[in-house]
Amino acid sequence: MKNKVTIIIGLFLISISTLVAQDQAEMMKKWQESMTPGPMHQLLSAMVGEWNTETIMLDPSGSEMKSNGFSKTESILGGRYFLTTQSGSMMGMPFEGKGLDAYDNVTKEFVSVWIDNMGTGVTVMKGNYDEKTKTFNYTGESIDPMTGQLVKYRSVTKHENNDKIVFEMYTNQGGQEAKMFTMIYTRKK
Repeated sequence: MKNKVTIIIGLFLISISTLVAQDQAEMMKKWQESMTPGPMHQLLSAMVGEWNTETIMLDPSGSEMKSNGFSKTESILGGRYFLTTQSGSMMGMPFEGKGLDAYDNVTKEFVSVWIDNMGTGVTVMKGNYDEKTKTFNYTGESIDPMTGQLVKYRSVTKHENNDKIVFEMYTNQGGQEAKMFTMIYTRKK
């Protein structure tokens, strides 16, 4: 009887250790998949490089205000993230901003974080890529510093070709969407 109990306990322990090893192997596989850059990261890599920018803002009267600037995007952490540094002028003031773009393999969505010297808030937007129109479509929200109210944002980024990208930003307050600005990126040669 004692030998049967020992054999049963031994078989039980072997079964448990086999299951644990399989679970660990499956967990390791999922972790590897989550950390490996793939086709969506390759899409984001099209922004890598140096760009001249033209920003066209609309004031409340509908008049256009144009300004020029410079943008540089680099791939960081093995092609997992893309860091953009932007400079120029906006509304007659010096402008600096930084963005971090990524694709999250786990949530299957693009994520963009933006900060600049025109405020102290952080804008976080999430979205997807439309293969048919070759556009990135993002939505997000942040607090309007003038009203203290939550404002919804939407952006559309279209890669017209390897050397030209058009970025449009929209705001939505009280159910009314309005274009804030268009930024045209032209690759520096």
